Amino acid sequence: MSGLFYGSGVALVTPFFRGEIDYVRLGALIDWQISEKTDALIICGTTGEASTMTDEERMDTIAFAVSRAQGRVPVIAGTGANDTRRAIVLSERAEAVGADALLVVTPYYNKANADGLVRHYTGIADHVSIPVIAYNVPSRTGVNLTPHIMVELARHPRIQGIKEASGNIAQISELAHLAGDGLFIYSGNDADTLPILSLGGRGVISVAANIVPRRMHDLVMHFLKGDFAESQKIQLALIPLMQALFCDINPIPVKAALSMMDKIMDELRLPLTSLNADKRAQLKSILADFDLLPKK
Repeated sequence: MSGLFYGSGVALVTPFFRGEIDYVRLGALIDWQISEKTDALIICGTTGEASTMTDEERMDTIAFAVSRAQGRVPVIAGTGANDTRRAIVLSERAEAVGADALLVVTPYYNKANADGLVRHYTGIADHVSIPVIAYNVPSRTGVNLTPHIMVELARHPRIQGIKEASGNIAQISELAHLAGDGLFIYSGNDADTLPILSLGGRGVISVAANIVPRRMHDLVMHFLKGDFAESQKIQLALIPLMQALFCDINPIPVKAALSMMDKIMDELRLPLTSLNADKRAQLKSILADFDLLPKK
């Protein structure tokens, strides 16, 4: 199965219970996501709190997702690190446990210049045989993967996509112009999904899909099938929910929302802490407006 997809890929949370990964609830989430038409599972990304998981936990979680998905949708593993050697090892191991593709964030904290970024990504891609999706999120990493660097990276046969979360539509437009059909561009921000689709994007890697997977799938698929009005209607209707899911640092709000929906425990790993009472009340009100709370 190709790790590249059209549609909505969920940036899946990692459920915890008493400090450990809650595989029972993770399995239920995966089954629910697939039944609700999610087009790909992104495991151990930012929303999955990979930065607070050990390497063994990450591999076990990826392997579990592969086993549970049973080939129904691609499983894309987050294997980014700010140490190229470690990112290569994580990528090799993720492929070995069955991941269909890799999502690799730009190096953070120590950062990298253009030459370093090219060598980092090509070094990873040289060591695997599955597709690599670069992840550009300057607000978290302090590094911007510019269109010219990305186009150079895309010459590598396995660097085939980018999750664009810069929020810079002008930059993404330039990338689409330079890359043409040679690169799968995915929106990394839910609110940017429709604009990026209009530039030739293939879909979204979505936080909101944790909560409304079918609607995120429909948003993309209506657009790709030419029903632009319906896609716009869904995008605009979801704006209040998308905003509510970012009322605090991701994935704090989305985990709170899933707990209100009785799908996971509201548990995060430090330094992340649970949503405060005021924001929790506002989020619950939004979920009620969208009829997402369990019926009493």
